[in-house]
Parts: sequence; C-alpha cells; structure tokens
Amino acid sequence: MNDNMSPIIIGCDHAAYYLKGKIKEFIVKRGMEVEDAGTDSEESVDYPDFGIKVASMVSTGRYEHGILLCGTGLGMSMVANRFTNVRAALCGDMFSAIMSRRHNDSNILVMGARVIGESLAMEIVRAWLETPFEGGRHLARIEKFNNI
Repeated sequence: MNDNMSPIIIGCDHAAYYLKGKIKEFIVKRGMEVEDAGTDSEESVDYPDFGIKVASMVSTGRYEHGILLCGTGLGMSMVANRFTNVRAALCGDMFSAIMSRRHNDSNILVMGARVIGESLAMEIVRAWLETPFEGGRHLARIEKFNNI
C-alpha cells in the first residue's frame, strides 16, 4: 500500500451503487479511511451531482484522492476533469491504472461498473492505491495543464 495515500472520498450513481460498497470494504480492510459521498441506493440519480461532490473536495484539497463510479465511467470522468487540480483517470485495466498514477499523478480513479467486473475493479483499485507518482519530467508535464 502506498503510505502517502490519505483518506479517500468515493461517490457513484445508481448504476455503481453495489460496486461502490465492495470497493469501500476493500479499502477499509487495507486500513485506509474512506468517506462516502453517495449515492445511497440503486434508485435513479443524476451522476453529475456525485461527480461534482467528489471532484470539488479533491479540487479544493479537502481530500487528496477520490474514486468515482458510474455505469461506463465516461460521465463521471467528464464531470471530474472540469475541476481545477483534478486529474481523473478512467481506467478499465491494470496498466492504465498504474500509468495514471506513475506518470500523470491521477488523483481521482474513475471506473465503469457496467464495463468491468468486481474482481477486476478490486485489482485496479489496489494497483492505483499502491502506485506512487514518479515525478521528474512527468511533474513538468502536469504543471503545463494543471491549472487551465
């Protein structure tokens, strides 16, 4: 586990409610704190409400890292990346999750609950949490777009 990971905020829409619960359990079992920003059931909701809640908390620095989930992950990633200082990465495989941390210092992991299964989701979360940012030349690249 990456010792630099602080508490994480997680949010989802109705399509990902079940997966969010499993991810929360997974994170807590690893000794990390997780704040649940909703939704609280499988009743239909508007995904931007929860994407905005999580991304704004990461953008302002209240949380260093977050996880967003919806049916495909596309909507949540679009919402989150509109916020200053947010680098949300839509990941559906291990390599993308690792590289999003290693080279892009992603601070929000986004996944599609209807696209990936539970087992793969847990492996992606594990890889994302354990992978540190390399810095160096990658930091200079991030600084070019971080505040636009």
